[in-house]
Amino acid sequence: MRAITPCITGLFFLLLSTLCSPHPACATEEYARQTGQACSACHLDPAGGGELTARGTAFSATLHSTATAPSSPGMFAKIVRLVVGYIHFFTAIFWFGTILYVHLVLKPSYAASGLPRGEVRVGIISMAVMGITGVILTHYRVSSLDTLIHTRFGILLIIKVSLYLIMVSSAAFVVTVIGPKLRAKMNKPALPPASGDLTPEQLAACDGKEGRPAYFAFEGKIYDATLSKFWKQGVHMGRHNAGTNLTEAMTQAPHGADKIALMKEIGVLITEGPRKKELHERVFYFMAYMNLIIVFCIVLILSLWRWG
Repeated sequence: MRAITPCITGLFFLLLSTLCSPHPACATEEYARQTGQACSACHLDPAGGGELTARGTAFSATLHSTATAPSSPGMFAKIVRLVVGYIHFFTAIFWFGTILYVHLVLKPSYAASGLPRGEVRVGIISMAVMGITGVILTHYRVSSLDTLIHTRFGILLIIKVSLYLIMVSSAAFVVTVIGPKLRAKMNKPALPPASGDLTPEQLAACDGKEGRPAYFAFEGKIYDATLSKFWKQGVHMGRHNAGTNLTEAMTQAPHGADKIALMKEIGVLITEGPRKKELHERVFYFMAYMNLIIVFCIVLILSLWRWG
């Protein structure tokens, strides 16, 4: 974790210096490679696009009249680039949307008792698709090392790829190292069905899996959902896990507290003050919020490409 923090900090300052530096925005790739001028050099609109200036008109004519001018991509290449770009952006929306949903609605504690297989599967598939499509799009977009290193687009692309690799590395570490430790914590002997008052740690062991009872807490009381058909394998509606405090989650539920009152109340939740999290739990939360910050940084880079 200490090794990752300086890396994130360095990337942040690199991104900040890129945003604040007076690099001119790139117009067409050909013009950028030849002059490095801003959009306003060829377009009346400083943001680029639309009607050309006299200088832009003259340069446009050279692209069609010069024999050495780069040839435009063929129809097949355009179709491939369009399809790959569509898959790339769709996967990014799906992946980033899942991350935002987990953080803003479910909260990271949703996965702190063990990584849900569905989220893990989505993450792995999304990262693989993003990597493959990203390589293909880079091949079409970046024609030389000079473009990659000496243009703002190239610098932002390097930062974006670096952030992606950090997300992949952290995900691999969480799945292979942190995940098994989180699951191991839950593999405890089942408590008696009528165990009475429970601490949050004891409640977490009653997750409804592998024959364990399915308990949850709501407004300081503990309820037994073991026999409910809506809590199979300790999961309710695919979102809420047994063994947790669902007081806050009830604000997002389509029903009221009257449904909970129909379940058997077995005791109260004993509050012992904040429990110091173990190292692997702290690493899990750190990486979860780190990935959330990376998502915002990548969206910022995409915005700069389009409107910066």
